[in-house]
Amino acid sequence: ALGGWGELTAFANQHVAQFALWRPLSDPDFPWLGMLIASPVVGIWYWCTDQYIVQRTLAAKSLTAARRGALFGAFLKVWPVLIFLVPGLIGAALDARGALAIPTGPNGARLSDQVFPTMVATLLPSGLRGLVVAALLAALMSSLSSLFNSTATLFTVDVYEKLRPQASQARIVLVGRLATLVVTVLGLLWIPVMPLVSGGGLYQYLQNVQSYLAPPITAVFLLGLTSSRINTRGATWGLGLGFVLGFGKLVIQAFFGNGKVETPAVLAAIGDFNFLYFSGVLFLICVVTSIVASLLGEPPDPSRIKGLTFASLDRAAVRATVDWKDIAATAVVLGLVAGLYLYFSFWIG
Repeated sequence: ALGGWGELTAFANQHVAQFALWRPLSDPDFPWLGMLIASPVVGIWYWCTDQYIVQRTLAAKSLTAARRGALFGAFLKVWPVLIFLVPGLIGAALDARGALAIPTGPNGARLSDQVFPTMVATLLPSGLRGLVVAALLAALMSSLSSLFNSTATLFTVDVYEKLRPQASQARIVLVGRLATLVVTVLGLLWIPVMPLVSGGGLYQYLQNVQSYLAPPITAVFLLGLTSSRINTRGATWGLGLGFVLGFGKLVIQAFFGNGKVETPAVLAAIGDFNFLYFSGVLFLICVVTSIVASLLGEPPDPSRIKGLTFASLDRAAVRATVDWKDIAATAVVLGLVAGLYLYFSFWIG
């Protein structure tokens, strides 16, 4: 039998370089400085601007309901550290003891994406195994449903209705379905490229894509909140340049770098440049671009941005919707985050 948490801690201490929360600056994948730079950028993008989260928040019946929904979502988001990461550590420890056989790749390294399915297939009884698979499929269908709905909404409202303002509702629904189909097909065609970007790990691929997608959106969002001088021109230039540079880095990283195509050297260097640092660089580029482009154009009409910036916010109306429950929930979430960070920062060493 396993020795419990103490044995897991001892196992992690034997592999500090692999399981430490804070990695040295020499770490090729997750240096601590890169994490501090990229995490806020990606976090603000995901929680404040991601369409299917914003769409649900805006559907709340009141500001109070929207705030508490966001707080409850943040409370749930804390627990994946224990629900996903700790079982992964358990799987690695079981594999090291010979109690679990995690598949290996061509280079002999364990395939991180296979830890969870191997644990489910090996350790769980048949009935519980089916229940877990059913829960995963249900969660997957829910996420895909939100994604497809967001895709259809964004394309039809922000693109098609602008080009065809007289289109009927039936035509708009049809275009939304076609847009969803196109996105699905493109996603399937992109699957073979995913291992080239991340080196094979699904989690690292996700972090790479988010680190290239988030900076321009986060930059424009924060500038829009904090400045009344940012205009449509600046936002368009910031988003456009950020998308081109981010997607360019993604494509270059897929095909150029160490162990891939190594000439010309400049493309190989761009491909090998750490994605976390690149996220910070791209964020700064988008900020500067948006500011310069905005200053070259006319300032926005104050009446159109009233209530959208911090300076024009009706603070009294917002404060009137806050009570002790919101403050307590915020304190609980912040306490959980701080507690987990502090514990896992020093649990091995």
